[in-house]
Amino acid sequence: MAGATAAKVRVLPYKDFLQPALQRRFATSGLVILVVAYLEALLLASWDSFLWAWFPLGPAGIRTFFFFLCGVLIITLRIAQHHPGVRTTSSPFATFLDSLRSFNTLETILTYAFSAWAFSQVYLWCLSEDAGLEYISYYHADRARLNEKAVFLTTHCVLVGVWHGLRHLFSDVDRLHYGIAKPPPQDADKMADKKANADDGDFNTQLQKLAQKLPEIVVFTLTQALTSTTATMITYSVFLRGFVWRFTMSLFRPVYNLPKTNMTPMTLPFSLTIILRCLWTSVLLTFVWTLGNEAFSLFMVKNPLKNNKPLTSESRDPNGSLLNGLKAKKLSIQCFAMWELAYIARDFPDRRKAIYEDIDRKNGPMWSQIYKICIDVLKQIETRIDNYEKYGKPTVPDPTLDLNRNRAPEKKRLSETVPRDEEVFQPSPQRRGYRQAIERTVGKIATDPGQPSQLSPRARKIAEFAKEELIKAQKQATGTDDTEGLAKDFATKFVESPFGWPFRQTYRRGVAKVLLGEPFGEVSLYANAAFALSGLAVRSLQEDKYGYVQRDVAGLVRTLTGLVRKVEGFREGVVVSWTDVEGRRESREVEEILEGLRWSLRGVVDGFGDYARDVGLSLGDLRLAREAAGVKKAVREEEEKEVKGRRLRLAGGETAAAGVKITEEEVMGRRLR
Repeated sequence: MAGATAAKVRVLPYKDFLQPALQRRFATSGLVILVVAYLEALLLASWDSFLWAWFPLGPAGIRTFFFFLCGVLIITLRIAQHHPGVRTTSSPFATFLDSLRSFNTLETILTYAFSAWAFSQVYLWCLSEDAGLEYISYYHADRARLNEKAVFLTTHCVLVGVWHGLRHLFSDVDRLHYGIAKPPPQDADKMADKKANADDGDFNTQLQKLAQKLPEIVVFTLTQALTSTTATMITYSVFLRGFVWRFTMSLFRPVYNLPKTNMTPMTLPFSLTIILRCLWTSVLLTFVWTLGNEAFSLFMVKNPLKNNKPLTSESRDPNGSLLNGLKAKKLSIQCFAMWELAYIARDFPDRRKAIYEDIDRKNGPMWSQIYKICIDVLKQIETRIDNYEKYGKPTVPDPTLDLNRNRAPEKKRLSETVPRDEEVFQPSPQRRGYRQAIERTVGKIATDPGQPSQLSPRARKIAEFAKEELIKAQKQATGTDDTEGLAKDFATKFVESPFGWPFRQTYRRGVAKVLLGEPFGEVSLYANAAFALSGLAVRSLQEDKYGYVQRDVAGLVRTLTGLVRKVEGFREGVVVSWTDVEGRRESREVEEILEGLRWSLRGVVDGFGDYARDVGLSLGDLRLAREAAGVKKAVREEEEKEVKGRRLRLAGGETAAAGVKITEEEVMGRRLR
């Protein structure tokens, strides 16, 4: 019935429901920035008149508007560059190289720098004349002079913007952490859990989370203000003062009667007042940027619910819109759709029933299409592991195979080439170090077999003396004659030092790169896919009146079992790089994926354990599934059930006794194995 209705109704794309939700969340983040901008505008008010100091339609409103624009620039940048999942590069240096080739890097730095510059101009405009921070000051009559204090304050703000732009890229602030609709424990209160899930997407709950982070944001703001002010004072006085002064003079000279010379003032503009003002502007800027980023990261990843219902509930064809999102090529849309499907499988029986009963849809029943999409998503992990083991896994070559493979070409090459001027009977070539290379070179110069005669004894002594002097020089320079080992020690010490951190290829990065793909990988996509399949399969026992889900239960169990075993084997078989100085075989991404797969597999096995034979599962499948799911329950109970069933099916007499005896022997053999 649902499929017949869907055939007559135009299916709206999933993004038509997701984009309005994201726009509302963006507006909520902007509201937080507006409140902060208004508070900062009040802090900069003169308070000569109590009414105009806070009245929104006066100077306070103008300052609020411009401060709001400075903050909105950053979250607008987040809208353009946000991405789900972690960056899956092999090392921080590889991330740096990728960032150099990306336009997003330049866009991020310029956006932060422009926001800081605009903030500095509004701040200077808010100050009174007594502050002495005008760009142009007059000392005698109409003789204008450029005020370096205002120039330094503006430069300070721009440098703070550049620093925060680099930190934005380094910390991957653009990443959004999507949630996982994990099923509650069996002994949990269902009503309390459902209420907690509903509150998770509530505006007030998100505000409480943001309020809990305020102390951390304040501490971070003060730390960054002190650090950036100290750094800009050093950078300005050592590297930028001359260039900034000449550039500013060239901008103001066509308008004002400034001196023709570009000589910088004799004294630096670092008075106590200007340093305190630099600290204050750093605090205001950093706070609005940090709070805006935190608000954006919280509100944009609220669960895919609207009024405690799935986003697609307002669609004329909810299943069709959800299916459109699951098939989306954009990773963020697919993550939201899979997240919503996991919520439906857990908390919304009406939507589950609609999925089970939608059997007349184009390209097959709704459940069959969902099953195929989720299984394909999960099998991406298996495909990446297979490709890694086939092409990317470092292996140690077998010297016997290399010798057999190259023996025939080597004979042919020796027979066709001109004889070399070396000894014929010599040991197999060894890996030569720097010392061996020196000895071989000097020895060849001294006594070359291709020459018609040997050198004189005097010349041979000179060659030996030269060889010994070269070795002594090497020992004096390096302290050892093993240059190869010295280079390895130097490389290891460099990687262990703070300067070698960008070149470390950690175990966690390597595993995430293989399991999640490149350039980004989101764990929640795979966890929610497993939870959705498990939840729909288990609840189909009471809600699926057509029985379509039971046809795929055996394949689901075998797929999840194979994936768990595959991921576990891959995790144990990954070779730790020598650049990973800590050597910790830990990966949060692997643990989250395995937890989702095991939890889902355990739920399906517990739900269909009594109907294993009916859905096509053997005792071996159940045993492997329980081992993969980490269930400690023994298989003896299942085997005893099978023995009793065979006893009832067998005819009486000796045949029955013999049959039972053979069955019990089979069971004992299985236990021993």
